[in-house]
Amino acid sequence: MNAGFFLQIQLSLLSSLIVSNMVQKVAVIGAGISGLTSIKSCLDEGLEPTCFESSHDIGGIWRYKETPVPGHPNIYQSVVINSSKEIMAFSDFPPPADLPNNMHHSEVMQYVRLYAEAFKLLPHIHFQTSVVSLRRTPDFTTTGQWEVETERDGGHRETRVFDAVMVCSGHYSQPHLPLSDFPGIESFEGRYFHSWHYRNAEGLQGKRVVVIGIGNSGGDLAVDISRVAEKVYLSTRTGAWVVGRVGDGGIPGDLIWSSRMARLMKMLFPWWLTRNLEKKLNMAFDHKLYGLKPKHGVFAQIPVVNDDLPARIISGRVKVKPNVKEFRGSSVIFVDGSVLEKVDVVVFATGYEYNFSYLPSDLQAKSGHRLRLYKHVFPPTLTRPTLAMVGFIHSFGAINPASEMQGRWATRVFKGLLTLPSEKYMLQEIENDTINLHQRSDAELVGARPSILWFLMTDPKLGLELLLGPCTPYQYRLTGPGRWAGARQAILTQWERVFQPFRTRVVPEPEPRPSRHWSISVIFSGAVLLCCVFYSKQHLTSFWAPLPFIKSPQ
Repeated sequence: MNAGFFLQIQLSLLSSLIVSNMVQKVAVIGAGISGLTSIKSCLDEGLEPTCFESSHDIGGIWRYKETPVPGHPNIYQSVVINSSKEIMAFSDFPPPADLPNNMHHSEVMQYVRLYAEAFKLLPHIHFQTSVVSLRRTPDFTTTGQWEVETERDGGHRETRVFDAVMVCSGHYSQPHLPLSDFPGIESFEGRYFHSWHYRNAEGLQGKRVVVIGIGNSGGDLAVDISRVAEKVYLSTRTGAWVVGRVGDGGIPGDLIWSSRMARLMKMLFPWWLTRNLEKKLNMAFDHKLYGLKPKHGVFAQIPVVNDDLPARIISGRVKVKPNVKEFRGSSVIFVDGSVLEKVDVVVFATGYEYNFSYLPSDLQAKSGHRLRLYKHVFPPTLTRPTLAMVGFIHSFGAINPASEMQGRWATRVFKGLLTLPSEKYMLQEIENDTINLHQRSDAELVGARPSILWFLMTDPKLGLELLLGPCTPYQYRLTGPGRWAGARQAILTQWERVFQPFRTRVVPEPEPRPSRHWSISVIFSGAVLLCCVFYSKQHLTSFWAPLPFIKSPQ
């Protein structure tokens, strides 16, 4: 080791210390789930968060609104969360045991409020305050600071300087309505609207309805509307794999396939696992027969989570159609040449666009359809990594734990405890990043990913649950920064919280009936046992003998 090497280390440590001392005040934009976990991450790291929320309450997309508010996310009345409560849980705040496994949006809000109250997050939030613009300060290259201009209801504007910014305002507020892809829509005689406007099926009784798009919203709306409409036609360009919330044995399906063992199998034998999962899904219902089979494999795109869609199709209440070619008057012409006449309503379930008008224009650059962000969090071109986008991911599994991990990572970068690679490296990574982000990759960056082997050796009970059980967020609080003393107990009791909501009627176990006669099965089992004992006595010594480090039993 030469003196230059040690000097470089000292300068790096000094730089980290300077950044840590500089970054204290953090602006958090949005008080949805990503915003709340970001506030808590700041508090955990000793930072001073100030959250700006444009509405009057927390919850973001999960807060149902009777009347849609432009520029805000909205959900429909019947929404039930796709991920089960243990998979989407806050990593250091397990959900109450009596809450259902797949919660209605009102129950999600109940859980979110409990979280905000438990960690005293509300005093850090300025409600009815919108962020108008973000600007780098003139000395940004040395301080990394931002001018945050806000506007309160009533028009009062204010500009404050912050050391860092966490953007958590979500991406489900700007509907994507590609009308130019549908010739004749401007002269369509019926009514059309985006799924963002949908609340419930009121007013659609007895109507002929076409739903365009088969994401989770499209599937949900087709099912919901089909309960009152004359008929619903679900139009899809690509098809989709459909999975249910209910898994084997009636427990949440995502608890089964989210284990580390399942992930290991996917990594080692991707073709085998893909084939077998598709076979399993087709055993529930034949996707080709139902007109839903896509060209892509089950892991290539996020599947549609819907328990009711197959039942609505088999009952004829929903009919699957190909993509729409054009509209003529009140008729819809599909690409296969079929024509549907006298259509009353068309619902576009065609997704959302990013809308960050308050960001500097150079930070709104996209890579494909996504913002150009390293690990979906940091703009790679900033000279100081003091702005993080939290929650802007679209991946398999629950988004909430992933966005929470992003916030934990971002705050440690702000403090200088973790560093980002070079701009060149980050840009290359962004270009190569075509695979969805999972929370475990950020856990490695934070230093919070548990060593399964270490736990298997030191705490076998916990280690086996980590390996074979569901990969719940509590695992990322066992070690490293942000370690939580209650993580072990949360993991070992997670199945109790899964089973508790089902215990509304306890089915008594049948009482054993005494019998004077041995059953055939008991006699057969006894005979097999005797044979095994005899075989073992004859061959046990030869079985153990090849293992020199094990003493043969006497």
